[in-house]
Amino acid sequence: MDHDFDGAFNQDLSSFSMLDLFRMEAQAQARVLTDGLLRSERGSDPATLDAMMRAAHSTKGAAAIVGMTQMVQLTHAMEDVFVAAQQGILVLDAARVDVLLGAVDLMRRLAELPEADLADGGPHAAPVQEALAALAALQAGAAVTPAFALPVPPLEPAPAVPVMPAAPAPAAEPAAPAPPPPHNELQTLAGQARLNAAQLRPWIDSLHRYKRQQRAVFSALGRLQEAIEESGDPRLLELARQVQERARPLRSAMQRHILDAEQYERKATGLAARLVDEVLELHMCRFGDGLHGLPRMVRDLARSLGKDVRLDVTGDDTLVDRAVLVRLEAPLSQLLRNAVDHGMETPAERAAAGKPATGAIRLAARHRGGMLSIEVSDDGRGVDPERVRRAVAARRLAPAGVVQALSAPELMEFLFLPGFSLKEDANEISGRGVGLDVVHDMVQSQNGTVRVESTPGKGFCTSIVLPVTQSIVRALVVDVLGEAYALPIARVERVLRVPAGSVQTLSGRQYLDLAGSHLGLVAAGRVLELGEPAPSAELAVVVIGTARERYGLVVDDVRGEQELTVQPLEAMFGKLRDVASCALLDDGAPVLILDVPDMLLSIVRLLEAGASLQAAPGMHAPGGGARQDVRRILVVDDSLTVREMQRKLLAARGYQVEVALDGIDGWNSVRAGAYDLVITDIDMPRLDGIGLLGRIRQDPRLQRLPVMIVSYKDRPEDRARGLEAGADYYLAKGAFHDATLLDAVRDLIGEALPGGPA
Repeated sequence: MDHDFDGAFNQDLSSFSMLDLFRMEAQAQARVLTDGLLRSERGSDPATLDAMMRAAHSTKGAAAIVGMTQMVQLTHAMEDVFVAAQQGILVLDAARVDVLLGAVDLMRRLAELPEADLADGGPHAAPVQEALAALAALQAGAAVTPAFALPVPPLEPAPAVPVMPAAPAPAAEPAAPAPPPPHNELQTLAGQARLNAAQLRPWIDSLHRYKRQQRAVFSALGRLQEAIEESGDPRLLELARQVQERARPLRSAMQRHILDAEQYERKATGLAARLVDEVLELHMCRFGDGLHGLPRMVRDLARSLGKDVRLDVTGDDTLVDRAVLVRLEAPLSQLLRNAVDHGMETPAERAAAGKPATGAIRLAARHRGGMLSIEVSDDGRGVDPERVRRAVAARRLAPAGVVQALSAPELMEFLFLPGFSLKEDANEISGRGVGLDVVHDMVQSQNGTVRVESTPGKGFCTSIVLPVTQSIVRALVVDVLGEAYALPIARVERVLRVPAGSVQTLSGRQYLDLAGSHLGLVAAGRVLELGEPAPSAELAVVVIGTARERYGLVVDDVRGEQELTVQPLEAMFGKLRDVASCALLDDGAPVLILDVPDMLLSIVRLLEAGASLQAAPGMHAPGGGARQDVRRILVVDDSLTVREMQRKLLAARGYQVEVALDGIDGWNSVRAGAYDLVITDIDMPRLDGIGLLGRIRQDPRLQRLPVMIVSYKDRPEDRARGLEAGADYYLAKGAFHDATLLDAVRDLIGEALPGGPA
């Protein structure tokens, strides 16, 4: 039995009606029939015919139970055709498979009819009669005519149903499982468990330091005892003996505690890792679960174009995040459509070129280096780089001299541009400039890479590399002006350390000579608007981008790779420039995960403005201390994301920002420090924002301190409550964005540096 069916029978069926169960089974059996018909078109075998026979028979029996007369008639007629094929009366060639596939499509639609239309088939009564007549003609061995045409459009997906057949069906393949409900909270808890386990290691390291210090103390005691023994003083000798007696158990106790701690750390780390893996598994499914409609789409599209094409899929058991698989559906469909329409020749053209009449498209998936690697390749006509070169020149996408100097891989990059097409006239399938740009945008949004290769006359290949899951990201952690940031490792080409003297300047732009090509440089601090870098004899450079957009991002230092549990940004922030999401580092510190495509746009703007790597006068180097006259702000919020967003936003404008985790933490901070402004949430544990505001207003020393409330609560009564408690400004998180917060802060306390802009 198929493993997906095993899972189905472990579910509780009590909440489903008989009609629900029938619909689930009908869709699953329709997939069995579709797959079997596609195989039979290439050559029937008894096992496939037997499986289709059982699928039609099972559906007929289930339809009879729910009173669906039209479905009973349709599946019975299909059974008769399969019996004729088993007896050798007819061969399931492409034309006959067209008729049977149309009947399967009609079967799917009948299964979705409302209960009131079950008996008579509702709006599908006439098509059912046409289908029955066509199937009867097939059984009788009559010539197939094109009169019967019932297939749904090639890209129409089968209705989404849960994976749960009504009864065991050994040959049936279930529908693609519906995505499970979000597991964000569970994922966050698993990540925190792993983080807490990792923090045991620094504690154990400190125990080892204490042990070394203990050893030094014991050594000093030994020398002291030797000195006492030389003195011969009996009282001191007795004291020394007592000290040694009491100290002796400490040696073994410390060692025992270290061993126990290390054992506990190993168990905690192992359990946390297993928990993370189990949570991730909830997000995973087979790559093949998202491909059920693709072979049919390729077959129908090829038939409509007078071509003969088959799709071979390998690696369909490769595990991938469900969310990633859903986003792959449109790009993969587009790639396959391109391959059939652009790449594949007609059977006559292929025969003239010495190729088999049937064209082959290969869709392969596998894990490689912790990433999901997908290849879509065909043995068609390929893409002539010279055609691309002429198209680039005709559209004036690059200067004439540059176009002629472009290599074949560089020319292939132009295929990803929106609106770029090599077809001279458009049809309903392609030629309108909507194609590889869709693939490129999807891959970019998933922190992946895509490249294409072509051999004229031999074929075309598209290679996509994506993170296996969007829940865990392998990232390169870097320091930028004292702050940690993370870049998805799939977006990083390489990391360099180069002497500052190797930087060259051309037309006001700085670059490195890297393997004979110019690598444009820009300081990460400028891209993120944090300030200028400090002068350094050696530069740490992170190379990001693609062949067409490749730049060196200069950072303060590179900490190394870490596996981060991604936490999405709160929706109230909208899209933050250069930021994709956030996470916690192994040491528990928050970190922003950068949006590399967004950063590439920012880099282009900076380079066009003549950005430099040199430290500007008046800017302090990291670690050099903050300006003493800078405005100080305390942000109080129990949400990690909100705290970090507000802190980084304000710090980027020159304010000195500290954070507190809740009202009590904020009250302790505001009493101990001197702040120019407090920004607080309302709903927080231990002490809410109104309570914090009340304590501030009751303190004679603090009662004139400006306080801003930033809260999700935006009802008039909530605003009135906050302002009556003494808030100077009330800002709703639902309407929060950079400008409103910064304007409110400037209204209350002015610019970051008194007397001038931040």
